[in-house]
Amino acid sequence: MSRKLYAIYKKLYRCFGRQHWWPADSPFEVMVGAILTQNTSWGNVEKAIGALKKEKLLSAGKLYRLAHRKIASLIRPAGYYNIKTKRLKSFLSFFLKNYQGSAKKMSLADIQKLRRQLLSVNGIGPETADSILLYALNKPVFVVDAYTKRVLCRHRLIKENEEYAQVQSLFMQHLKTDTRLFNEYHALLVKLGKEFCHKNKPLCQGCPLN
Repeated sequence: MSRKLYAIYKKLYRCFGRQHWWPADSPFEVMVGAILTQNTSWGNVEKAIGALKKEKLLSAGKLYRLAHRKIASLIRPAGYYNIKTKRLKSFLSFFLKNYQGSAKKMSLADIQKLRRQLLSVNGIGPETADSILLYALNKPVFVVDAYTKRVLCRHRLIKENEEYAQVQSLFMQHLKTDTRLFNEYHALLVKLGKEFCHKNKPLCQGCPLN
């Protein structure tokens, strides 16, 4: 399995090159983006982040003090804006209370403790928690998303109904524990999913894995 996973990585890297993911100016921006990207495209998240930046509100303290209605209006492009505002507020309360709004302080905490804490925050599931851990805090944890499952399932490395933890453990057990590797690998799988491995009508001809 290890050999298969590394072979996939090498083929994708040769085809697409480095992905420079997650695109953000700060760890806090990554955290906000990880929450906003739930059930929407990254393009919509960029619009919402852009609106927050334009108002100079992309800081934990400022956002937490802001009225629900104001946040919702600014992040409207990301969709489900009322739900996501509540989730942002819940995360910000946790972030400020436990780590004084400091990504640096948060990054010093134990990875398992952090993951448990994040999963206890309303609206944060495994994918969002792990995105924050990997991309904002540089913790070696593999992020699993719909693209990851789709690619692995079509190449018969997992079953269609495989749970998040099972897919994640496949990578964590058979790859070197390396933040940069996990970062790049996940980003490359996302790229493959967007370019070739579509949910409907996949472009198998020309796919770098074929």
